[in-house]
Amino acid sequence: MDGVSATATGVHATARIAARPDGRGGTALPLLAGGGPLALRRTRGSADEARVVLVGAMSGPLGGDHFVVEAGVEKGARLHVGSAAATLALPGQAKGGARYDVRLSVADGGELHWLPEQLIAARDSDLYVRTRADLGPAARLVLREEQVLGRAGEEPGRLTSRLSVRIAGRTVLDQELSCGPGAPGGWNGPAGLGGHRAVGQLVVVRPEFAERPAAVRVLGEGAAVLPLAGPAVLVTAVAADALRLRRTLDEALASIG
Repeated sequence: MDGVSATATGVHATARIAARPDGRGGTALPLLAGGGPLALRRTRGSADEARVVLVGAMSGPLGGDHFVVEAGVEKGARLHVGSAAATLALPGQAKGGARYDVRLSVADGGELHWLPEQLIAARDSDLYVRTRADLGPAARLVLREEQVLGRAGEEPGRLTSRLSVRIAGRTVLDQELSCGPGAPGGWNGPAGLGGHRAVGQLVVVRPEFAERPAAVRVLGEGAAVLPLAGPAVLVTAVAADALRLRRTLDEALASIG
């Protein structure tokens, strides 16, 4: 059910977006439903692209909360989704961790830019984030995820993030990162974050990558470009802080073209 419900174990909230061609060369939003901590606002877009901003109207997610955001893009539609501010995971009075699910679908000939602000895992928080993107064989996607361990000067919370992408029913990416107190050993070692406070992923899916895949390369000291087994490319980056992470991912996207 869309909207918000509060229980003894936390707040449950769902937001849904649907984009389809409006018949005049633009994109309509027949479904734009959310509330509470997941308010949605349509903003000025381009001639053929609709833009939506996710507005965090309440604190959270807190311990025990469960947030869900769903976005679907039909053939011929273009949708750009961002957020008004960073998402701050905090400890709550309810027992247990918090959960944040993002479910994206893009049909053939559809295009989605999913570009939220950073997710910050504050001290003593415990958050599990699950992002799933299901695409048609000729769909287009730009997806950015950025996670920051703790606010300035504080220890991080526990954060587990899983990202999966399927194209034409085939899984091309399924990875999980767990970091912070209680995470498996080695998360902050040389094979993990290497002492960095910010980590991010950028996934770009374009049909033309099937014929001209992106080249494997290293970007600076903390980022790498890796073509996936499909018309897609993955950029993974670590940085000292959120600002440097964003700069690195922006440069990576520009280099992809």
